[in-house]
Amino acid sequence: MCGLVGLVAKSDVAPEIYDALTVLQHRGQDAAGIVTCGEGRFSQRKGEGLVRDVFRQHHMQRLRGSMGIGHVRYPTAGSSGTALAQPFYVNSPYGIALAHNGNLTNSEQLTRELFQDDLRHLNTDSDSEVLLNVFAHELQTLGKLSPRAADIFAAVEEVHRRCRGGYAVVGLLVNYGVFGFRDPSGIRPLVIGARETDSGQEYMIASESVALDVLGFTLLDDVAPGEAIFIDQEGNLHRRCCSLASRLIPCIFEHVYFARPDSLMDGISVYKTRMRQGAALAKKIRRERPDLHIDVIIPIPDTSRIAAQSMAHELNIKFREGLMKNRYIGRTFIMPGQSHRKKSVRQKLNPVPLEFEGKNVMLVDDSIVRGTTCRQIIEMAREAGAANVFFASAAPPVRYPNVYGIDMPSATELIAHSRSVEEVCQMIGADWLVYQDLDDLIQCSLEGNPAVDGFDCSVFSGEYITGDIDQKYLDRVALLRNDEAQTRRRVTVQAEGAVVGLHNDV
Repeated sequence: MCGLVGLVAKSDVAPEIYDALTVLQHRGQDAAGIVTCGEGRFSQRKGEGLVRDVFRQHHMQRLRGSMGIGHVRYPTAGSSGTALAQPFYVNSPYGIALAHNGNLTNSEQLTRELFQDDLRHLNTDSDSEVLLNVFAHELQTLGKLSPRAADIFAAVEEVHRRCRGGYAVVGLLVNYGVFGFRDPSGIRPLVIGARETDSGQEYMIASESVALDVLGFTLLDDVAPGEAIFIDQEGNLHRRCCSLASRLIPCIFEHVYFARPDSLMDGISVYKTRMRQGAALAKKIRRERPDLHIDVIIPIPDTSRIAAQSMAHELNIKFREGLMKNRYIGRTFIMPGQSHRKKSVRQKLNPVPLEFEGKNVMLVDDSIVRGTTCRQIIEMAREAGAANVFFASAAPPVRYPNVYGIDMPSATELIAHSRSVEEVCQMIGADWLVYQDLDDLIQCSLEGNPAVDGFDCSVFSGEYITGDIDQKYLDRVALLRNDEAQTRRRVTVQAEGAVVGLHNDV
């Protein structure tokens, strides 16, 4: 999962892209990058780390231009390193920089086609570079000296024809403008906003509406499934649907975990969705355990707080902040390596004994993936004196890997894979465990926008909406994503260093 920003303004855009990336930092903490365009030249800065660490004042001073794109990244398939920091760049045709959120499920096939048929060289094993080169090749085959919006849209049509998976994209053409597009199923999010200034209209594309809010842009719309956006350097907005087979089936895990609660996605308030998740969980608790005595409901900060508050209100039980969070530790879900995650949980959270001593505690989390975090937190609760520790997940059991851009572990490393709820409860050490029902989770999101055609729930159901995922593909993903493979790849990257397609010396 990554965060994207594209901006066309009337003055230098780098400072505002920086601000937008900090707002989207929750979507990726592995690397960050900005590319701007001014006077016919690209300027770039990208590297590993948080936004605040990658960009210094002297970097920002050299990122000149009134058009630009930015990216925050977390590693997929165990990959990391500066070489894979985005945006990526190709010089032909025109000069194109591109940043991508998602995953191409047919990247191996496309890699072969790009080499054998399109005669294009790839510098990394990133599917983002694959997507960039597919787009560049299709734009180049049009043979136009000066591309227009219609040419951008024609190239995007071919991207949709050739590429499979979930993807949202922002890109930059030297001297021409910024473009963005979204996969035909709308799996990965993308929004567009506008801002009126004394110098004229300015436009911004971003992964979440909250980035628009913070910079004073008004949300115009979500980029529709299969739609492409082009904002030329004069500030004119062009839009076109570039896929005849488009349908809106966004990733429901955005509502569960990834998105900020103050974002709107496809017309759905993430905040309200999480409130509804908590209320639905409360109703299930009443149905299944009407005699269950709970003294206090405590969220595992931060993404479960809204659901826990709503649950407490519905059940008329005290809500307390019993776990204090160290704000300087990253999100453990997107940290590479199991040993790193285990260490981070203890560094990140500390219990308030007063809220646990002698009490029947209901802990609430957004989801349970590996079970590492919740097992350690349950141990903390018992050490703090809890009489009984119950556990509620605002999401159903995560039993299958995600193939559309969320780097969940291999199926065998998911605690709920091939296990019953009772077995998971025993493994995490809870006195009782309750999961959200999938139908309830879908309804919690669907209520925000009944026009949505459905949701990608593959991590819960094992049903992959693109229709091209078989066991052979999942087995290959498992080999890339297990913790041993991730550790091996990080060691290799550190030993070999990085080769980047565009000089990274600003």
